[in-house]
Amino acid sequence: MRLVRGRRRRQAEVVAAAVIGAAVVAGLVYLVTQRSGRRGSSLAPTMRRLRRNVADYVGSAREAIDDAVESELKDLRRSIRRQRKRFGV
Repeated sequence: MRLVRGRRRRQAEVVAAAVIGAAVVAGLVYLVTQRSGRRGSSLAPTMRRLRRNVADYVGSAREAIDDAVESELKDLRRSIRRQRKRFGV
C-alpha cells in the first residue's frame, strides 16, 4: 500500500465502493420484498440476522484497516530513522 496514490487509483476505489454499496442495497431490497410477500411473517428475525452480519463485516474491515495503518506507520517510522542516521541527526 502506498501513501501517495494517483488520481486513477482513487477513482477506481470510489467506483469499487459504489458497486459494493449498490450490491448491498440490491440484496437488502430483494430480502425485504421476499420476506414481505409472505403472510404473517415478520422481518424482525431477518433484520437482526442482517444487522449481526453487517456488524461482523464492519468489525473485520475495521481490523484490516487498523492493521494496514499500523504497518504503514511502522514502515514510515523505520524510514524516518534511516533518514536521520543518513543525515547524522
